[in-house]
Amino acid sequence: MEGEKGKVCVTGGTGFIASWLIMKLLQHGYSVNATIRSHPQIKKDIGYLTNLPGASERLQIFKADLSEPQSFDAAIEGCIGVFHVAHPVDFEEREPQETVIRRSVEGTLGILKGCMKSKTVKRVVYTSSTAAVVYNNKDEDIMDESSWSDIDVINSIKPLGRSYVISKTRIERAALEFAEQHGLDLVSLIPSFVVGPFICPGFPGSVHFILAMILGNQHHYQYLKNTSMVHVDDVASAHIFLLEYPDAKGRYICSSNILTLYEMSELLSAKYPQLPIPAIDSLKEIQGFRIPGASSKKLLDAGFKYKYGVDEMFDEAIQCCKEKGFLNFSPDSIS
Repeated sequence: MEGEKGKVCVTGGTGFIASWLIMKLLQHGYSVNATIRSHPQIKKDIGYLTNLPGASERLQIFKADLSEPQSFDAAIEGCIGVFHVAHPVDFEEREPQETVIRRSVEGTLGILKGCMKSKTVKRVVYTSSTAAVVYNNKDEDIMDESSWSDIDVINSIKPLGRSYVISKTRIERAALEFAEQHGLDLVSLIPSFVVGPFICPGFPGSVHFILAMILGNQHHYQYLKNTSMVHVDDVASAHIFLLEYPDAKGRYICSSNILTLYEMSELLSAKYPQLPIPAIDSLKEIQGFRIPGASSKKLLDAGFKYKYGVDEMFDEAIQCCKEKGFLNFSPDSIS
């Protein structure tokens, strides 16, 4: 049965954001073609996708890999919109950084060529990251869509996940340039740290990172001095908003809240007094790059509204982690 709103494609369907987006799209009446990577040695259990409400009628799974961009053509065919969420990860760093980044860029451009070839795709929504915005020499506390991360600054700062930061910056630039040159309707959504519950089986990296104080990952504190955050459900809703918003153009930052390291300590100490959350005094000596905040003014001016704040982000992320066995402290009531 075809969805009443038409068919869309979501790349990287097993990921944190993409899987939540698929759930929301099905709720909104879309049919979804989701792509997943094929692993010869690993058989993925994707029941968390195929068992979603509406999935049996309106979700199709396709195997595709960014190293073979043409493998996405079948999933794109007949779609009115494409959400390009997939991003390659080389945790073992088996290849040089430039090789991985070049493959990432070429894979994305190949998908965009497939969108043009389809003749049915009306808009592409590319999922970027504020990592492509905030690493530069601008002396500003808050940055907007006019700001781009600078590769030289990234290499000098050496942020956590440097190759990810560089690749996100290069891919978004390349995608926007390609779209402008070829008349393809493409907008980029730029989320900050995505927090909240998850339906995928793994522990999402951004959730793991943001729960550093609860997990005791002290080496992450230096990266949390000034953290822009957004709830995963708001991110998924913003993707759909940009697909449907007729005047969407260019880049859109998606970030609802900013927390300093001290504010995070205060919030978590109040919510979870049974946990050894570090006191503010113990955090004053933490050194690190203070990442500027990110402004969502453009997205809000277009009419988008956020539904969730930091309380829901932490409460729902922690509750989900406990249910999935990633956290094992006593289940005191969540305030």
